Amino acid sequence: MKRPTRQLTAVLLSACTCALAAGGCAAPGGLGAGEPAPPVSAQPQPESLWPLWTDHTTPAAPGKPVGTREPPPQPLENAPEVGPGGLPSVDVKDVVRADKQMKPFAAKGWIDAPGKVGIRPPLYRDLTGDGKPELIVAADAQTGRTALTVYTAEGPRIVPVLFTVGRRPAAEAIGGDLLLRTAADDGSEQAVRYHWDGERMRVVSDERRYSKSPADCDSGQGPRPKRTDRFGEVCE
Repeated sequence: MKRPTRQLTAVLLSACTCALAAGGCAAPGGLGAGEPAPPVSAQPQPESLWPLWTDHTTPAAPGKPVGTREPPPQPLENAPEVGPGGLPSVDVKDVVRADKQMKPFAAKGWIDAPGKVGIRPPLYRDLTGDGKPELIVAADAQTGRTALTVYTAEGPRIVPVLFTVGRRPAAEAIGGDLLLRTAADDGSEQAVRYHWDGERMRVVSDERRYSKSPADCDSGQGPRPKRTDRFGEVCE
């Protein structure tokens, strides 16, 4: 009774061997030898469900909010033109007078040391990655706050790409990024990091850290390690 079954199995194995020799057995759902590939179908594109509520000024991207795009920074009017020497060759006083946000500080004059009111010495740093330095201007007010502006050059024109005001921030550069650290009366420190996005210096991180007294570093489970920075002792 088992002999017919063995004969049938042998026939099937022989048929498969012949097919392999002729060009291979196609995998399920695959293409056989000489069989043309089907045309590639177009992938579906995002379709807005509420077009009137969609911002069409920029391409949509996953997770990107719509309707929040800011207008691009505009060049300063009546500002000096940038020559072959770049921003370092431009008179900074003329730039400040042409900027409506910084012009009020020009009347206080220029300062060369902390603790005074006026405009600090200008700094130059490449923040856009084009190999040309931007102009950074900071002005200290009588209120204890500091206004800081970053200017870049677009051809011969000068464009302010960052303006911020804080309580005497400490400005630091991290590669091409700008970091502003500000100390508050409650002992906390705010660190805001700005990065060039091709249009302006945009916030990429904003962190606040609270320092504690040495006694507060003991949480009941043993004292926690401390370190000291310019704002005092901070619990790790």
